[in-house]
Amino acid sequence: MKRTWILVWAVTLLLTGFMGQVSAADKELVLGLTGRDMTAPYAQAMQFGAERKAKEMKAKVVSLDSQNDIQKQLSHMDNFLVQGVAGLIFEGTIDTAAVIPGIKKFNEKKIPIVALDNSPEGGNVDYWISFDIVEASKKAAEYFIKGLKEQNGGKVPAGVVIEITGDLGDAFTKECTQGFHAVVDQYKELKVVQGEGKWDNNIAQSRASDLLTAHGDKVVGIYVHTPDIMGTGVVKAVENAGKKPAKYAISGICMGPEGRDLIKAGKIYCIVNQPALDAAELGVKYLMDVIKGAKDLPKEGDVLNKEGALWAPAKVIKNPRCSGLMIKLNAPAVPFEAKPDDPRLWENILTK
Repeated sequence: MKRTWILVWAVTLLLTGFMGQVSAADKELVLGLTGRDMTAPYAQAMQFGAERKAKEMKAKVVSLDSQNDIQKQLSHMDNFLVQGVAGLIFEGTIDTAAVIPGIKKFNEKKIPIVALDNSPEGGNVDYWISFDIVEASKKAAEYFIKGLKEQNGGKVPAGVVIEITGDLGDAFTKECTQGFHAVVDQYKELKVVQGEGKWDNNIAQSRASDLLTAHGDKVVGIYVHTPDIMGTGVVKAVENAGKKPAKYAISGICMGPEGRDLIKAGKIYCIVNQPALDAAELGVKYLMDVIKGAKDLPKEGDVLNKEGALWAPAKVIKNPRCSGLMIKLNAPAVPFEAKPDDPRLWENILTK
């Protein structure tokens, strides 16, 4: 009788342990996502992509919008730590330096991080998955010059180019400007004048209107850092001045639904598109791989590829802003490398 009881007790312990292991393995992992402004279309695309991929991988994403308030964002990151999230999706921030203390808290607890839109300037991020802002801006500037030539008999005209920037205190703006000027400054016949659009259509419209008034018929072209959130304002300024937007070969990076529709209407010449949704899906995949201890993680020098993907090929390089790696995604020029109605574009996935 005693031997029978011992056998039952042993089997019970074995089954209990087995069930505990299954339960732990099947437990849904929670990932925290912190963003700077989740109302922006590109941010919504990232959130959608992250949530879709997480669901596929049996995980859950909890998203918090800092609304461009750095103290709120740092507080959100502290809350994620208290909640015990398995990983952090750093969608973006208004201040890439001020957020470093929050990043380091995750580093201290060895909680992995992937960054998307922009990367903090310190601490460690396992992967920053984004397009290269400088390279994308160079590409957009090259198409801008192509458009100017088309409007002027095959030659770059002498005159004024209006550059509508984002927030001048933002690292993203600085890199947009760097890429744009690397190309345009080669043409001494062009004089660039800046107007700070601050990532806002209304402000961008006001600045463009002022510069169009100040320089009149000397204006030969307009470059907008991010037409997804400033293109509509600039186009309105041109039309309110009694001019046709197509005349100015308006170009930039980051398309969004607004930019896509302006391209379709023939009012914007070219936009190099930010692969926002793709970045988020790749980010969740590699974040989960890091969490689970995968052995085949991307390493420096690798080139990631996927047939038919607009983001490919993607080089793996050192993160230029902080410790860790960057997966540098390809960014297609619309409408030249991808048509505005291409079903692979996140703008069409979100609005279909």
